[in-house]
Amino acid sequence: MSGSASSEEELSLAERAYRAIRDRLVMLDIRPGAPIHEDQLSQSLGFGRTPVREALKRLQYERLIATFPRRGTFATEVNITDLAHISEVRRQLEPMAAAQAARRATAEDRARLTGLLHDLESADERGSSPDDLMRLDLAVHRAIYAATHNPYLEDTLVRYDNLATRVWCLFVDRLPGMAGHVGEHGPLLRTITAADPDKAAELARSHVEGFERAIREAI
Repeated sequence: MSGSASSEEELSLAERAYRAIRDRLVMLDIRPGAPIHEDQLSQSLGFGRTPVREALKRLQYERLIATFPRRGTFATEVNITDLAHISEVRRQLEPMAAAQAARRATAEDRARLTGLLHDLESADERGSSPDDLMRLDLAVHRAIYAATHNPYLEDTLVRYDNLATRVWCLFVDRLPGMAGHVGEHGPLLRTITAADPDKAAELARSHVEGFERAIREAI
């Protein structure tokens, strides 16, 4: 019994370490190309080396870090040429996710999405910082993916949204319309909570296309 509890605790720690390191990489708190040191991450995050090591394995699979023989492990570079590949996937899957969320969202999901809608409205009123807007954007996307109740679709889209957000963070200083882009989630959230899958898919597709267009114009 104690071995099982210990195993569950280790999994929980690994998941927490993964999410903490992942979001540092996504938000470019760990800069592209920066070396990744297990010991430093363990110390700064307050996790043991084992959960950090497990987290790094997942992050390598998700293309957020890369390991090179005899050189070490580094945060992956943000390559603008990847944008076309990322957008190609998201143009197909984001509308599907929005439609499925509109069909399948539970009462709990709708409450979560409504709460995020209020956060969007208050962020607009107070003129939130780019960093706060980016984190809110991530939260909205992740909540929509969770509301699909398709773990494979959710995992795939979280990965691609993470990669897209890194591109966004890199060019954020050149994107004055960022608040408006994040604000586009308002109509999408309302449509999902109103259980309108066709409209939700249309809005999600438009959002992805607008994101790619804005980045290309900023380059």
